[in-house]
Amino acid sequence: MRLDGRANDELRPVTITTDYLDHAEGSTLIEMGKTRVLCAASVEENVPRWLRGHAQGWITAEYALLPRATHTRTPRETRGLRGRTQEIRRMIGRSLRAGFDLRYLEERTITVDCDVIQADGGTRTAAVTGAYVAVAMALDRLIRTGVVKRQVLLPAVAAVSVGIVQDDVLLDLCYEEDSQAQVDFNVVMNSKAHYVEIQGTAEGSPFDRKRMDLLLDLAHTGIDQLLKAQREVLKR
Repeated sequence: MRLDGRANDELRPVTITTDYLDHAEGSTLIEMGKTRVLCAASVEENVPRWLRGHAQGWITAEYALLPRATHTRTPRETRGLRGRTQEIRRMIGRSLRAGFDLRYLEERTITVDCDVIQADGGTRTAAVTGAYVAVAMALDRLIRTGVVKRQVLLPAVAAVSVGIVQDDVLLDLCYEEDSQAQVDFNVVMNSKAHYVEIQGTAEGSPFDRKRMDLLLDLAHTGIDQLLKAQREVLKR
């Protein structure tokens, strides 16, 4: 039995609240257990300079951990982003771009701000899952008004963490489990069961192929459930 009473292959309770903000073109509050991430998608009628004239759009992400999202106050990053923050931003952006055909976005940029209100493990994977919904909502509105073609929508994307803690293979690690993990993976997949990104590290002893396959199979199980939660709120 795990710290919070879950089975090894069980997600934390997942809630995705849509239209959490009044002004963003698409917004969600995603809650996975005690982890809460606010995702807001903004649409701009331009692209970065290096994309101008290439007849495609861009999707990028920002990520921030609010000061009291953790047990002790984390100072704001006012003097430049830490390496971890930059790496998470890039990971979220890569994951989101896999879920949409940027050619049909034309010369528009969607920026998704992912702000961690409360952190209890899995903040980057929760951000990917919630941010996908925020972007899809923004694009659904553009599709309904005829601004963007429906072909912009590719198979949906979601993410989850898996790991090995005290030799048990676990799905969706909370902070205490993550801090003790011998192996820690973040997995991003789409609804066609294709991998978008795999981040895997042995925090202790190296792991073998058999354990890796178990972790990826478990991630697939969890992501299937998250994709279902996305479909329910997007009514698809």
